[in-house]
Order: sequence, then structure tokens, then C-alpha cells
Amino acid sequence: MSGAAGGGGGSSCLGAAAAASCSSTGSPYAAAAGGGAGVAGRLPARVLEHVFSYLELTDLMRCSLVCWHWNNILADENSEVWRSLCSRTLSDEALRSDILCNLPTYKGKLKAFQHALSSHDCSRNVYVKKNGFTLHRNPIAQSTDGARGKIGFSEGRHAWEIWWEGPLGTVAVIGIATKRAQMQCQGYVALLGSDDQSWGWNLVDNNLLHNGEVNGNFPQCNNAPKYQIGERIRVILDMDDKTLAFERGFEFLGVAFRGLPKTCLFPAVSAVYGNTEVTMVYLGKPLDG
Repeated sequence: MSGAAGGGGGSSCLGAAAAASCSSTGSPYAAAAGGGAGVAGRLPARVLEHVFSYLELTDLMRCSLVCWHWNNILADENSEVWRSLCSRTLSDEALRSDILCNLPTYKGKLKAFQHALSSHDCSRNVYVKKNGFTLHRNPIAQSTDGARGKIGFSEGRHAWEIWWEGPLGTVAVIGIATKRAQMQCQGYVALLGSDDQSWGWNLVDNNLLHNGEVNGNFPQCNNAPKYQIGERIRVILDMDDKTLAFERGFEFLGVAFRGLPKTCLFPAVSAVYGNTEVTMVYLGKPLDG
């Protein structure tokens, strides 16, 4: 079904890059209908690459809208421009580890960082580690704690990977949530899926959860294997078909939820075990195959 993921797809509810690209009026290439932008439009590619390598993401997004020549230079997602920005933006730990191993381009790695779990939209009992992708839950008794991704989606198809690095505890839920869903509550409960604002899959008992109710087991097969620590689960959100599906080890497990609302939905997780860690990496648009 959905194999390796490629570039982004659909629209995001948040994000500096999206805001920058939407800020221009008229045609993206209105500034250079003839395919160039004066002298700047005729500069050699290697000169422009050198200049672009000093710019930040929002500036690069604007530059890509100036003319065809500039856009073509920035279209190479593994160019020196994106490599330079990647080295300035991402931590050495993230770049040297296998966290981003399924993202082959520098631009893809930057996009994953943009969509990572938020250090500002989470329970007070968790924090995002310096690598920028891993959530750490502090050992707080009688508390369930969650976090949302930095960017939510209202349309398009999107995929991301989530894996646990530490014990699951009694409840370990992955899924999606609106901005209104709670990210902290008392006791050890399935926070994600506890109301009508979130949808979750509890990896401990394979239950699907929404609106405080169990919506059946997942995957729907006899003696479905339980989640193993470190195993990457791919989450596939299709806002066009309004479905949420999962993969494990590139095996499509099926659609878990249908009839999702036409609203902004964020990747989300909730955990209960002290010092457990959860990593999330946005992959982009899933490829069918």
C-alpha cells in the first residue's frame, strides 16, 4: 500500500515555510514571467548556490518563487544549499544517528524537523531532547502525558514514523489529535483517544481508542503480534479519504479509523512510563506501491 514516503503533500495548518510560500500574491512566477529576474536571474547556478547556502528556510522558500532559474536551482533537495541549512538547523546527534535514515535528502530532513513533536505543545511532564525528534517523559507518578506535532494537516496525504525507546508501561498510544485535545491528565489512562478530539492505537493491548471507547482490536487478525521496543510504526493520515492507517515493517496493517472530521489534525502520542522516550519523524507524502 504505502511504501517509502517522498516529499510533502496537501496543506499544513502551521509552519513557517508554508506561511512564507503563501505570502506571495498572484502567480509564483509573476516576478519573472519571462523566466528571469534581471541580472540576478542570469547569474550562474554555482554563484546562486553559494549565496543561497547562507539563507534561512523562509528566505529560500521566497527565493524559489522569484523565477524559474532560481526555482530549478533550489529543486535539487540534496544540493549544497540544503546541506548547509541542514547542518545549521539540525543537531549533530540527529544527523549522525539513524533517526533520519529513511529520509534520503537534506530538504526532507529539514521538513521532518519542521514537523517534529513540539516542545511547546505538550504536557509539562515531558520535553523534547536536543536531537529535536525524541520526546522524554519525566518519572512523574500518576500522570499520563502527551505531545502534538508542530504542524497539523487539514488536507492531503501524510506519513510519519513513531517508535518507542524504552518501556511502554500500561498505556502507550500513538495517533492523531485536534488542537483541543488534552495533552495531560491524572492517572495512568489512554489519554489519546479519551475524547472526541483524538484517535489512538494503544500499542500495549492493540486497542483502537476514540471518544473514550474501545473501537475494536488492531490489526484485525487472530493473535496479532504485540509491539516490540524500537520497532518503527508508520502512520498514514489521508485527509482526502478521511482515514488513518498504520504500517509495521513496511507491512500495511489496514485502516484503523474512517470518517475523520474535516479539521486540522496533528500527529500525537501519549505515555505513562517514567523516562521512556518516543521518537517521531515526518516522512512526507506516502507513495503507493
